[in-house]
Amino acid sequence: MTEVADPTETDGRTARRDRNRDLVLDAVIELFAEDQLTPNAADVAARSGVSLRSVYRYYEDLDALVRAAIARHVARVEPLLEVPDPGVGPLDERVARFVACRMRLYEAVAPTARAALLRAPVNHYLRERLERVRETLRRQTEAMFAPELSGMSGAERRAVSGAADTLLQFESAEHLRVRLGYSPAQTADILRRTLTALLT
Repeated sequence: MTEVADPTETDGRTARRDRNRDLVLDAVIELFAEDQLTPNAADVAARSGVSLRSVYRYYEDLDALVRAAIARHVARVEPLLEVPDPGVGPLDERVARFVACRMRLYEAVAPTARAALLRAPVNHYLRERLERVRETLRRQTEAMFAPELSGMSGAERRAVSGAADTLLQFESAEHLRVRLGYSPAQTADILRRTLTALLT
């Protein structure tokens, strides 16, 4: 007589495997936050409590592991990409609202973004993903400040739009926060002042 597998046992194994995979990915994200942008499998196993053998069973190599961790973190912070009421309200209100949104996004993604930028030159998937995000941010900037940009000539509009986009990308906040050592509040103030001057 053939023994029938217990479906609850199979479901339990699947749930345990999924839980362990999530622990592994969360460990990578935590290590990013501690400036370990190239964590090794042993560090990930120790942080997650999952065996080193299991880490290698879940992910074929460290590149796949890091890519999966970045994708998990991006999915978590995706709501922060949304900007309310683009183009609506006086310029000073839009500038304040937009800078606040970008600063929240920066503070949430900074460690993972650093890891992604480090690998992007040699990782086609991450490079494409970063370009898609940059394009989304660029379109948001144009939509938020469309009332001002629409009143400019073609060459001026392109120059101002490009400058505003550069100012509001991740790398600008990173430069102010990390390299120049400004606080989040000081960085937001610099971005507001510069953006306002650019658009008026």
